[in-house]
Amino acid sequence: NHEKMIYSLKVTLDESQPEVWRKILVPGKFNLEKLHFVIQIVMGWENSHLHEFEIKGKRYINPDDDPDGMEGFPPSFSEKKVKIAEVLNPSDSFKYLYDFGDGWAHTIFVEELNSPNDIFNYPLCVSGANACPPEDCGGIYGYENLLKNLKDKKLEEHNSSMRWIGGQFDPHSFDANRVNRDGLWLQKW
Repeated sequence: NHEKMIYSLKVTLDESQPEVWRKILVPGKFNLEKLHFVIQIVMGWENSHLHEFEIKGKRYINPDDDPDGMEGFPPSFSEKKVKIAEVLNPSDSFKYLYDFGDGWAHTIFVEELNSPNDIFNYPLCVSGANACPPEDCGGIYGYENLLKNLKDKKLEEHNSSMRWIGGQFDPHSFDANRVNRDGLWLQKW
């Protein structure tokens, strides 16, 4: 039984350049809904869109978002009723899709399982790199376009892009300490 174990997961935003990734430690007893909230916090998303997990050919969703099943999609299972330890083993990889419009696809790899360490609060973000793209920027292509507009002051879209982003955006910025202190540790897990 892996419920008492801590899962070391590497979450990578597919096709991101430079690569946006986070390494997180999550209890095996967490259900997939809690894992969704952890991913939202550590990546920097705002939880304002639909999402799903795809694990070993099965779709897991929040049933409140889709009570009748989406037409044309394979059947889904409730993310609230499935614990991480029930569906994941070391060396497994799976998908997490956030915002079906922008299509933010993430690949998550189970690096290892360890016994809990009393000095840590879980979940925990232990490392990562690069800022998460802003919500609603149009997916990977839109994000690349936004970065180009922000970088080149000669481009016509530079000023409007700066206003839209709030005047400051560093695509290389990431601080695991801040994610833990201002995000994960404020939750009641």
